[in-house]
Amino acid sequence: MPLTALAGAGPAAAPGAPAPVAGRLVAAAPEPVTPNPTCGDAPGTWCQLFYDMTHTAWLAHLAQAVITPAVSILAIAVAAVLLRWLTHRLISRMTTDFAEGRVPAPLRPLRDRAAHRPQRGPVSARRAQRARTIGSLLKSIATFLIYGVAFLLALSKVGIDVAPIIASAGVVGIAVGFGAQNLVRDFLSGIFMMLEDQYGVGDVVDLGTASGEVESVGLRITRVRDLSGTVWYVRNGTITAVGNSTQHFAVAVVDVPVAYGADVDRAAEIVQTTARRAVAAPPLADDVLGDIEMLGVDNVTQEAVRLRLTVTTKPGRQWAVRRALTAEILAALEDAGIPAPLTGLLTALSGQGPGQSAAA
Repeated sequence: MPLTALAGAGPAAAPGAPAPVAGRLVAAAPEPVTPNPTCGDAPGTWCQLFYDMTHTAWLAHLAQAVITPAVSILAIAVAAVLLRWLTHRLISRMTTDFAEGRVPAPLRPLRDRAAHRPQRGPVSARRAQRARTIGSLLKSIATFLIYGVAFLLALSKVGIDVAPIIASAGVVGIAVGFGAQNLVRDFLSGIFMMLEDQYGVGDVVDLGTASGEVESVGLRITRVRDLSGTVWYVRNGTITAVGNSTQHFAVAVVDVPVAYGADVDRAAEIVQTTARRAVAAPPLADDVLGDIEMLGVDNVTQEAVRLRLTVTTKPGRQWAVRRALTAEILAALEDAGIPAPLTGLLTALSGQGPGQSAAA
């Protein structure tokens, strides 16, 4: 260790003695390490590491300018990919559970309570389709948000101020929102229609401007084909009311006209008996969910007395059931001698009774 003398600190030398060392020897402080002026006061950085290995200033600065942000951007990219993978996996698991009817633990009491309610109509295929659509939408939103935030973080690592970019994006978003209000409304309406399960592919709906079978449901457009085969493209934002004839269950309403002068009570009994026998046998038995409900006389017009009955059917099968029941009931009334409205009207005009002959 270097030693230094402190002047005037020692005793006076005796006469004739060799001259002593002037002062007292003390330990000298170590010389401070001067940081590398090329890299500044940050030893351990990429600049310092490359300068120690190459002793080249420009290479050290290049390493500091390139490797540091590159490593940060790589870390951001890896984190974004992992977060996107985890998010998509979570969404897929949730949508799969929803499609298969599994309910999370906090919602199981509600599921158990709903299990005692009558379930009418197949809903598994519809639920699976809705789950896939909602899952795809959630995945797209998650991907956009994760990669958008990662992109802004990467820009900040290369020295770009992201505040003006965010502000500009906000201004552009406001401008687009005002300029494309109808488009935004269409997308928002489509999202809520899917979340609320208002209708799906295969449903027969009345959208006000168009009615028929739904062929596709998108976030912006719903495609409907009517009875004549015409395809209608309806913007979701213009739909204010939806009438769905095929959701969960349907009701077949059968109106049976009988002539004036006919025995209404006997006609109602024949109608009810025939309808119950028809729905108990194939092929109607596979489409009917409940028993026949005979409502009796529903209306009286100038031509006939109208009897009405209803029966609960599977979604979309109410029209086929109604046609089959109408044919069976009319045949049974004819066999029983109950006059049809036109026959009764002609009989009344001719002045003959139902059983009288027209021969002179």
